Amino acid sequence: MTDVLIVGSGPTGLTLACELASGGATVRVLEARSGPHRESRGKGLTPDSLKVLAGLGAAEGLEAIGTRGVVLRKYFDGAHVNDTPSGGEGILIGQWQVEEALRRRLADLGVTVEYEARVTEITQDGAGVTASLADGRSVRAGYAAGCDGGHSSVRRLLGIPFEGRTEQTETMVLGDVRAPGLSRAYWHQWFTSEGGGILLCPMPGTDSFQLQASPELSENGEVLPPSLESFQRLFDRHARVPGIRLADPTWLSAWRVNIRMAGRIREGRIFLAGDAAHVHPIAGGLGMNTGIQDAAALGRALLGALAGPATEGVLDAYEAERLPAAARVLADTAARHERVRVAIREPGRGTEAGMG
Repeated sequence: MTDVLIVGSGPTGLTLACELASGGATVRVLEARSGPHRESRGKGLTPDSLKVLAGLGAAEGLEAIGTRGVVLRKYFDGAHVNDTPSGGEGILIGQWQVEEALRRRLADLGVTVEYEARVTEITQDGAGVTASLADGRSVRAGYAAGCDGGHSSVRRLLGIPFEGRTEQTETMVLGDVRAPGLSRAYWHQWFTSEGGGILLCPMPGTDSFQLQASPELSENGEVLPPSLESFQRLFDRHARVPGIRLADPTWLSAWRVNIRMAGRIREGRIFLAGDAAHVHPIAGGLGMNTGIQDAAALGRALLGALAGPATEGVLDAYEAERLPAAARVLADTAARHERVRVAIREPGRGTEAGMG
């Protein structure tokens, strides 16, 4: 029987898998998607996360690719106002690159992600956990971890409430695009006195930018879905830089403020970590990093339980540590997000209001 079953192969699930496999545990990682993605999504690692990844042997390549000391170039009503160093000691790096590095390390440890493996039922008894899959298979393990994101199937199947609030309308559209002719030396941030703006951040190791923008509205005031054509109209409206044509979108998404936390992150032998346990505003870039810290803590707890007696106390320590940490992150990021919302109305200020 496998020691630990991990559902979800994002940064949280992969970090947990590497922690456990490095400690000698047997692990299986199930992923509902058909394969890896190449979307920037979360785009920064803090020093604490780099320390965790370094301990797993997965940080060296990321530090070689990642960018330190990003300069935020601020514009207001089309005019350049100032440049601000982002500060901090972390690195700018795309989430897909973090996942790729962790998958490589996991493969070195003899584990590969199992794709197209959607969990439809999960049950447990005194000896272990059984997960039923959509294709009719079942997987048996001593413990299980739901690391399957904000829409977690594991959390839903366990009936664990996801308490908090979600804003009704999208706050932002996002994507990965090329912008030939635009300098890659800066994280460009255009805001306007009429409200709204657009940001283009050069993603290291690629020729693309991560785009973030206030959504485009229809004549009826409804939010239009993200598209390359909409991104171009938003760029022309806010950036006012002639001759730049956005191209080759490889990711299109929309985001709304979502501040929620699971009522509990342990149900017997099954645990929640990362976005499955908590979601919060993106200000400060703490989402991927909080998940990595969850994974490190859960890995320690599970390895301790697998090593010998006093299992309940060892396992209880995970929830005792990470639930309060999640609550602090939710409060912190909500405050950061509000600071950014206020700051961008002032020429020369931008996302740095949500950092530090």
